[in-house]
Amino acid sequence: MRERQARQESLRAQEFEAFVAGAGGRLLHAATLLTAEPPGAAPEAERLLVRALARTRADWARLRGDDPYEHTRQALALRFARTGRRHRRTRGGVLGVLSPQERLVLVLRLHEGIAEEQVAACLGLAVERVRALHTRAMATVLSSPARGAVDAPPAPPAPRDEQDAAESAHEPA
Repeated sequence: MRERQARQESLRAQEFEAFVAGAGGRLLHAATLLTAEPPGAAPEAERLLVRALARTRADWARLRGDDPYEHTRQALALRFARTGRRHRRTRGGVLGVLSPQERLVLVLRLHEGIAEEQVAACLGLAVERVRALHTRAMATVLSSPARGAVDAPPAPPAPRDEQDAAESAHEPA
C-alpha cells in the first residue's frame, strides 16, 4: 500500500515538473507583466509565480481532468489582486503607469486572451467593471509617451553629409 502511494506521489511530482518546465516561462512572463518589472530582473514576479505554483502543487492530485495552466493562472491573478497595493508605485515601461487592477485586467485580456466574462468571474467583478478597466487601461497605454519607443524600431543614423549618403547608396546591402 505504501509502495503504491509512493509511486503515485512520484508520478505526480514528475507530472508537475513537466508542467512547470512547459508552462513556467509563459507564466513568468505574465507575472512580470503584472508586476511591471523589467524582464530578467523581476524578483516580485518570481515570488508571485512561486506562490501560485505552490498552490497548484498542493492541489495537483485534485486537478485530474482540469487544466493546470488555468488553475495556476487563476492563482497568480488572485494572489496579485490581493497584493495589488504593494504594486502601486509607478514603474518604468508602458504597463508601469497603470494601476495594479488595470494591469491585471489588461494582462488577462490581451496577453492571456481571456474573455471579459471569464476575467470578471475570476476576479469577482462585474463584467461592466472589467470592461471599464480594460478601456481605461488601453487609453492610458495608447496615449503613453513611452509607447513610441516600444512600437517603433530604432531609426538608422542619418548620413553626416551628401558624400556619406552617396557612398552608402553604392554599398551592397
